[in-house]
Amino acid sequence: MEATGQRASLTQLRRGALEYCVLALVSHEERYAVDLVGDLGRVEALVTSEGTLYPLLSRLRREGLVATTWRESEAGPPRRYYRITASGREVARAEARRLSHLLDLATASGLAPRRAYPVPGALAGHQPHRRRGARRAVRHLLSRHGDLHGAKG
Repeated sequence: MEATGQRASLTQLRRGALEYCVLALVSHEERYAVDLVGDLGRVEALVTSEGTLYPLLSRLRREGLVATTWRESEAGPPRRYYRITASGREVARAEARRLSHLLDLATASGLAPRRAYPVPGALAGHQPHRRRGARRAVRHLLSRHGDLHGAKG
């Protein structure tokens, strides 16, 4: 694959992972977009800006995957907080299965090295104490965000 095509493929993969991570982060509690940018920034591959995140959040809201609530702020204008919906939980579960399967296939085929990846639990504000393989990292994220399977939303 040529370098331009490879970059485009990696960009698409990153966008899909970013969408899943946003859904996972808002699955526990309502979250403010600036806080999401900070949490995502704890994982090097997910470092993003508000300029990337706000269009994604708007699309997720239009598609009914997240809902919003406005809250007054002591530091300025009201803030919009995001939370996952029942539809968003279904999409997040399906995406988690796809990502896990993709990592399994890539590792089994030798396309992905069996090197360490950061523990995705850092997304929830927990600092990783050790590094794990990609497959275990996804499983850790799924177990950490296991309430995606819950009925709340």
